[in-house]
Amino acid sequence: MKKLIIFLAVCCSALFTACEKDGDEIFVSGLNSSTLLTSESDIVLSQETKDAPMLALSWNESELSISSAVVSIPDDIPSVAIEVSAAEDFKTYQTIKPESNIYSFTGGELNTMAKNFAYTPDVSIPMYFRVNLAYGDNTDPYYSNVIAVNITSYTIDMSKAFVLDADKVETGFVLYAPDSDGEYSGFIGTTAWSNWFLKEGDGSLWGNEGADGKEFLMSSDESSMWNFWYPGFGGCYYTTASTLSKEWTATYIPNLTVSGDVSAEMTFVKSEVKWYVSVSTAKDNAVVKVSCSDAKLYNFSTATNDDAAISKEIGFIADANGGLTFDMLAASAGDITFGTAGDYTLTFYLSDPLNLHYEITAGATEEVKPLSGYLYLSGVDDGISGSWTFDNYLRLLSEEDSTFAGVINVNSLWGYNMSLEKDNWNDVYKMGDTEGTLKFQGANNITAPDPGLYLIQADLKNLTYSHTEVTSLSYGGFNDDWSLVEMTSEEVDGVYSGSVTINVASEYGAKLYINGGWDYFYGGEGGNLSLGADGITDDASIATGTYDLVANIKNQTYVFLGDEVYITGLNDVWDFTSVVLTKASAGVYTGTASISADSPYGMAIHLDQSWNRYYGGSFDSMSYLGANMTEVQSLANGTYNVIVDFIHNTCTFEVQ
Repeated sequence: MKKLIIFLAVCCSALFTACEKDGDEIFVSGLNSSTLLTSESDIVLSQETKDAPMLALSWNESELSISSAVVSIPDDIPSVAIEVSAAEDFKTYQTIKPESNIYSFTGGELNTMAKNFAYTPDVSIPMYFRVNLAYGDNTDPYYSNVIAVNITSYTIDMSKAFVLDADKVETGFVLYAPDSDGEYSGFIGTTAWSNWFLKEGDGSLWGNEGADGKEFLMSSDESSMWNFWYPGFGGCYYTTASTLSKEWTATYIPNLTVSGDVSAEMTFVKSEVKWYVSVSTAKDNAVVKVSCSDAKLYNFSTATNDDAAISKEIGFIADANGGLTFDMLAASAGDITFGTAGDYTLTFYLSDPLNLHYEITAGATEEVKPLSGYLYLSGVDDGISGSWTFDNYLRLLSEEDSTFAGVINVNSLWGYNMSLEKDNWNDVYKMGDTEGTLKFQGANNITAPDPGLYLIQADLKNLTYSHTEVTSLSYGGFNDDWSLVEMTSEEVDGVYSGSVTINVASEYGAKLYINGGWDYFYGGEGGNLSLGADGITDDASIATGTYDLVANIKNQTYVFLGDEVYITGLNDVWDFTSVVLTKASAGVYTGTASISADSPYGMAIHLDQSWNRYYGGSFDSMSYLGANMTEVQSLANGTYNVIVDFIHNTCTFEVQ
C-alpha cells in the first residue's frame, strides 16, 4: 500500500496539531479505492425539476492511520473529488468538490453538464461518474468504480435570466432577452444599495467584477465575483445586463407622472413592480399620458455616483388591448383613455418583461401598507458575521402599539439600525437624542451593549428601545407549580433544555421566564413562543410522564421530547416500528436506517405515536408540523447512521 511521507520541517505547523521535532518523517497510510453507489440509473430531466434533487452519489471512506501518536491527520486528507464525463475513458471531465461522502445533484446541475457535454436534448445518453481520492495534489489518486447514469436532458430556455438575492436565492423577478442572445432587460423593484446576482437559464451565474471601480462590469467567475448592487435610491429601476459586452445598467425611475385631462403622480409598489394611481375624471373619455422626465441612468461611466448619473426620460405607450411598451423619451408617451366621467384606478404592471400591461378599473383604490411583521437590525452582529446584514430581526408584538421584541446575539462594532423592510438601508430608525430613544433617519447609530445575548424591545409609536441581557431561562407553571426551575443553557445561543415531569394539566399553562424573574416571560402554542403570551398548554394534550423541554428563544420555538422519536415514510413505510431513534442526550437522538426503496412522499420525524406531533421541513432546518422532508429521496440505497438534533435543529444521514 502506498504511503504519504510528510516532511514536518516544511509543513507540520500548517497541517498537524503537534510535532516532535523538525525533520521527522510522518507516514499516513490506509487509503483505498472507494465503492461508489448511486440512487438512480435512468433520469429524465425537465424544467420543472431543475431545483429538485435528482441523483445522489455516496461512497465509503478509508480508515487512515498515522505513524506518530503525537500528531493528527489533517481534515483535508484525503482529497476527494467527483469526476463527471461524457466518455467512459474520462479523457475530459468536470470536477466537483464534495463536502461529505454524499453528494446530491439537482436537475439543473445535471442538465447544465449535459449541455456542456453537447448532449442532444430529449435523447437518453449515458453520463459517467467516479470518485478520485488522493493524499494530496501531487500524489497518485485512488479511483472508485465507474457508474453510468442515463440522462435525458431538455432544451434550456436562454430567453430569461433570474434575479437572485444576496444569498443567491431566486426573488421571482426576471430579465428577458427576446432573441436569447444574452441581452437581458426588465423592470426591477428594489431597495437602496440592494445586492443581487443574475442566473441564466443554463445555470450560469453572473455578478460584478470583483474589483473596486468596476461597479457595472459583469463577471461569471464565481471564485472572484462580487454581487451586483443598485445605487442609493430605492424604488423602480429599468435594468439591462449584457453577457456579451459584460456590462449592466440601472435607470432609476423616481416617479411616473399622469398628464392631460387629469394630472396626478402614480405610486410604486416595490414588491409587485407595479405603479398605480386613483383619479377622478370630470368628462367622458378623458385622455392622459404617463411619463417620467427625471430618470437617472447609472452605468460603467457613472458608477453609483448620483452627481454623475445621466438624465433620461421615459414615455409609456399603451395599445388598445392593454399592452405597454416604452421609449426613452417622454414625448413618446401615448394616449390612455378612460370611460364615462367618474372615479378610476390606473395600474401599470411591469414585473413580467414578456407581459408589460395596464388596467383601468372603476373606483378609487387606497392601498394601505401593513406594518411589517419584523423589525430588522442591520449591524447588530457585524462582530460575528463580518458584515452588516438583515439576518437578525425582532418580531411584531402589537400592530396597534407598533411594538417589537426578540432575543438577539449582539456583537456590534459600530452600533446598529432598525428597519421595517429587509435590505432597505435608507428608511431606518437610529438613536435619538439620548440612548433608549429612536429617531427615523437620525444621525447616529443605536449604541449597542457589550457582546452577549439580549432581549431587545422597540416601540415605534413612542420611539423607544431597550436592551436586557439574558443570563438564564427558567420554567414555571407545570402541574400548577409556579416555583421557577432554571433550565440548562445549550451550546447554541438562545437554546435551553430542562427535564419536566407532567402529572396533570396546569390550569393556566406554563411559561418560560428570562433571568429568573417575573418581568419577561414567553408563552405560546403549537411549538411557537411569543413574548408575554398566554401559557403553554401542551400538558393538556400529551401523555403524563417525563419530557425534555427544549426551547429556542432566538427562533421562538419549543418542543417536548420523550425517550424515542420515530421516522415514518422512509422506503414508503408509514409506521412507528421501522426506524426508532433513541435519546443520546437532551434533544439528540440516534439510530440506524436502511434505505432500500423510494420514499415518494418524503419522511417525517414523529415525537410520539399519535400522528399529531411531528417535524418536517428540511435536513438543515427542521420545523414543527412542517412539510415532509424530501431530501431523503436523493439518498442512495444503503445503511445509514441517523442523528436527529433538536438543539441544532438538524437531521443527518451518514453512510455506514
